[in-house]
Amino acid sequence: MAIKILVDVPVISAALQSLEATGKFSFDVIDPPEETARPLDAQCIADAEVLFCTYPPTNFEDMKAVKWVQISSAGYTQLFDHNLPARGVRATNGRGCFDVPIAEWNVAMMVNLARDMRQLVLNQEVAVWDRSEIFQREIRGMVVGIWGYGGIGRETARLAQTMGLKIHVFARNGVGPRGDVYHVPGTSDPEGVLPDRVFTDGDELEFLSGLDFLVLGLPLTKQTEGLIGERELRALPDRAYILNPARGPIIQEQALIKALSEKWIAGAALDTHYHYPMPPEHPLWKMPNVIMTPHISGSSLSPSFLRHLWDIFTANAERYAAGKPLLNELTPEQLAGS
Repeated sequence: MAIKILVDVPVISAALQSLEATGKFSFDVIDPPEETARPLDAQCIADAEVLFCTYPPTNFEDMKAVKWVQISSAGYTQLFDHNLPARGVRATNGRGCFDVPIAEWNVAMMVNLARDMRQLVLNQEVAVWDRSEIFQREIRGMVVGIWGYGGIGRETARLAQTMGLKIHVFARNGVGPRGDVYHVPGTSDPEGVLPDRVFTDGDELEFLSGLDFLVLGLPLTKQTEGLIGERELRALPDRAYILNPARGPIIQEQALIKALSEKWIAGAALDTHYHYPMPPEHPLWKMPNVIMTPHISGSSLSPSFLRHLWDIFTANAERYAAGKPLLNELTPEQLAGS
């Protein structure tokens, strides 16, 4: 009997038809798909064994037959309230789809921050000719510290190494091969061999003290919320910049504002935030040492993103049908927010 799959993401027809042609799967496609949680028809979803979505429906409890949920995002906080491990439901995420564009954003922000491109653009707007040395720095030879060495961190390391930066990594349990985790062919550091130095538990302050750039590349969990506070920000050199394409609340909001205002650090590039959208009166908007982008570093509207997402799902559907390990599978501890 064919495995019924409920699809609530944009479809790549060729990928769906390829799976259908195997005879192993049947599909119900929600049209239009939504990147939001909302109720779906209870009868339609009751017998689906697989859900492919961004957010589970608000009436997820009506999915009586579900055994596997594939989400399109790398973050998975939207799964926390559904008690998947207790129901025996497996879950996989979109790790790997975002690695290339976010790593490119990281490198772009490092160059932009080092050369103060924000001020150069403002100068252009008012026809100011200023050739100060602050605009003429290069990043080759600087040290980038990556906190969390998943796919985004590994692709950032690969790009940074080609540009001549030194790579320091903080990873709680060290660095090694990634195993059953998707990455775009030709990218990443799947074997974990690129870092020049690796720091583990207890080495946080030593790790931070030697950086020119700190890139956050870890998920938001109960343990990582507020992870970066005054202690960590003061440990950074005053020349250092912090880049957050991960999740806003990983950095304590008031501590960050204070660090930037009082120049404990040189600046920040922020793609993830404390409010969506950030209110116009928020002080971060007007800080001259901050670049803010509206959570677009993952480029989820690009054609490449959807293609890579369906690459993951196609591979996982075949693995699921064959009883093999799934790519990007989340552990019960992760699904509990640990």
